[in-house]
This record gives sequence, C-alpha cells and structure tokens, in this order.
Amino acid sequence: MNFHDELQTRVSYVEETIKKYLPKEEGYQKSLLEAMNYSFLAGGKRLRPLLMLECYRMFGGESELIEPFMAAQEMIHTYSLVHDDLPAMDNDLYRRGKKTTHAVYGEAMAILAGDGLLNFAFETACKAFSLKGISGEETGRIGGALTILAEKAGIYGMIGGQAVDVEAEKRKLRLDGEKLLFIHEHKTAALIQSAMMIGAYLAGADEENVKKMEKAGYAVGVAFQIQDDILDITSTLEELGKPVGSDEKNDKLTYVSVYGLEKSKEDVERLSQDALTILRGHEKRNEFLEELVISLITRRK
Repeated sequence: MNFHDELQTRVSYVEETIKKYLPKEEGYQKSLLEAMNYSFLAGGKRLRPLLMLECYRMFGGESELIEPFMAAQEMIHTYSLVHDDLPAMDNDLYRRGKKTTHAVYGEAMAILAGDGLLNFAFETACKAFSLKGISGEETGRIGGALTILAEKAGIYGMIGGQAVDVEAEKRKLRLDGEKLLFIHEHKTAALIQSAMMIGAYLAGADEENVKKMEKAGYAVGVAFQIQDDILDITSTLEELGKPVGSDEKNDKLTYVSVYGLEKSKEDVERLSQDALTILRGHEKRNEFLEELVISLITRRK
C-alpha cells in the first residue's frame, strides 16, 4: 500500500461524502448559508471524518449509516474554527491559506455561521434515522452515537476546554501541566475521541472497545495539538496555511512554551505510540489507520 496515494483517494471519498450534506444556498438567509459553506469548503485534512470512517471499517461497518455522522463531525469541527478565528478569540485573518470567515463576511455573520454549523450538524446526524436499507439494530445505535457527539462537543468536551483556555489567556495565568493537558484533551482531543468512538459504536463495537477508541483518541488528539503548537514556531505560512508565530504574538501559553520544543517532540512520539499500541491490538487491524496516526507525527501542516 502506498500510503500517500491511498490517503489522497480516501480523503477525496470523504470530501465527496460530506459535501452531499451541505445546505443549499437559497432563501432570505442565503448569506448565512454561503458563509457556512465557505467555512466548510475552505479545505483541511478531513481528519475527523476520516478517522470515524476507518474505525467504522475496522469494526466491520459497511453501510451508509456512518455518512451523516461524518458530515456532522466535520461541521462541528468547522464551527469551532470559525469561532476560534474571531477577533474576540485568536483574531486570525487566514486559515488553510484562505481568509477566515469573519474576514470575508464580517464578525456578526461569522458568529451566526458558526452557530448555524453547530445546529445543522445535529440536524444532519439525525438524518441517519431516515436512511434506507439499514437494519433495526443499526438504527438503535444512532441515539448512542448522538450522545457521544453531543458530550464530546459540549461543556464537558470541546467547549469546556475552550473556556478554560480563554480564561487562562484573559487572566494571563501560568498554566501547570495538569490544566494544560485538560485544555488539550478537551479542546482538541475530544472531537477526535468522538470520531473514533462513533465509528466503533455505529459498527457494533462493545463498551470495552469503544473505551479503547476513546483512549486512542485521547493520545492522537493530544499529540496532534502538541504538533500544532510545534508547527506554530517551526513551520511557514505557505506550509501551515495560516500565520506562524500567532500563539507567541497573542502571548498564548502552549505545550511548547511550557515544556520546551524537545520534550514536546518526545511527547508527540510517545502519545502516538500509545495510540498505535491500542490499534495494533485489535483483532482486525486497519493498517491504513495505523499509518494515518504515524503521519501525524511528521506532518508539516
């Protein structure tokens, strides 16, 4: 298997799948829908829906049941980026090499676009109930998957982590390791946990295996965030797709600023290996999924 060719093929499949669920740009609220779609189509690795799909396949999932959840997961991730870029938050003008939503549509419409994406994500996930050809057993799993999605995106997940991060920045608090990991676990890892858990759950995995995917998602997510912190000081605008050094410019506390560059690199490696140990221990291995985790260690954007 040529990983990079296979990655491109699978990301293209994910892209086409999730785009089917975007709202049509029509009606009096057309500007809002345009802003939502602009944000969603601005590019990106599509890591979360891809992880969801590969975990679904690893546990034997084969139907279209996963598709609305793939789109919903990416909508939630996109909304978080739209709000994260706002002047009240990170005040970034570029993401993925393009102007951010508030830079194009204005701050008020960007707020509404984020709100719209969050709400539409759950409307989209609920479309799984009306899919044709899925079994009664599969239908019964949808409620549990919605619960995972809501919890990991909410006040005990991503939003909770974002709140602690904002409060720490506002008060210029010097974070200790425990609180910094709380932020990374909730702000970043929670949605990756959600993706991997939902993929396993919808395929019929038992509670023990769903918990294993939660642990693997933690390791992948925290490693991914630490690598993001590393890239903010080692990458370039062209590679990263957004201004480098923005964390330092905003006097933002990161894993690198707390622990240093070398330990940060070591922890990315350690956490990635933790995730790989869990994935390699599954009876039906997904070698592409394992390679995907490995690729996160050396990514440059």
